[in-house]
Amino acid sequence: MWDAFVGIFINVLLYIYQLVGNFGVAIILFTILIRLLTHPLTVSQLKGTQKMQDLQKDKRWIEIQTKYKGDKEKLSQEQMKLYQELGINPLSSCLPTLIQFPIIIGLYQAVIQALASTPVELLKLTGHVYPWLLKVESLIPLNSRFLWMDLGSPERLNLPFLSFGIPVLAIVVTASTYIQSKLMTPPSSSPGDQTAMMSNMMNLYMPFLMGYLALTLASGLSLYFLVSNIIGIAQYAILGKVNWRNLLPTRKPAADTPAAKGKK
Repeated sequence: MWDAFVGIFINVLLYIYQLVGNFGVAIILFTILIRLLTHPLTVSQLKGTQKMQDLQKDKRWIEIQTKYKGDKEKLSQEQMKLYQELGINPLSSCLPTLIQFPIIIGLYQAVIQALASTPVELLKLTGHVYPWLLKVESLIPLNSRFLWMDLGSPERLNLPFLSFGIPVLAIVVTASTYIQSKLMTPPSSSPGDQTAMMSNMMNLYMPFLMGYLALTLASGLSLYFLVSNIIGIAQYAILGKVNWRNLLPTRKPAADTPAAKGKK
């Protein structure tokens, strides 16, 4: 089953490569295709996130939190009842992210196998290729060069005046992942609640995870990460859901305390 899944990726990548003649461009076009296919899930994620935000302001949810503050089990039961009543799926806001993981693993294996160089690797690749779609003998060996990168190896930019390579893609992937997570995080009505805390932790740890993968794995996968982040930001911007204020440092509103009221 998994080999068949990876085989689809390999054939789609090689077919695009057959059309454009550049493996880097093929990965970029493949990323756009994946983003278009998962766009309905992105819209569903937006709706799920918005419902969760609206829930924080719902009087019934506030009452439940107050009433069962010391009883986590009862609070969880009442929370699920309210979810069902309001038609909220708590997984809908993270479903596209979960779906991305098998795509990332599948793409990594597809890139490595498509860039076959040894006889054993070539034999394994031909076992995945659809003969009615591709003429593998005219494609192999693939040109793995794109800009300064070898797409089958971790990316480093080597400059003549430096004794070490600069991981440009890893840096850019980390930055773009952080920017994307910040832009796509809606403002929380309760910054101290559990949902907001989990969101902040994800915004902090996910960029470093993606950056580490970009640093250690094939640069073809890093290219996918970068293009996917850019397209993701563009999708949210088109849908009018990008929270640009999250990128700017803002002053916290003064607490509405008796002392503050007295100064008004």
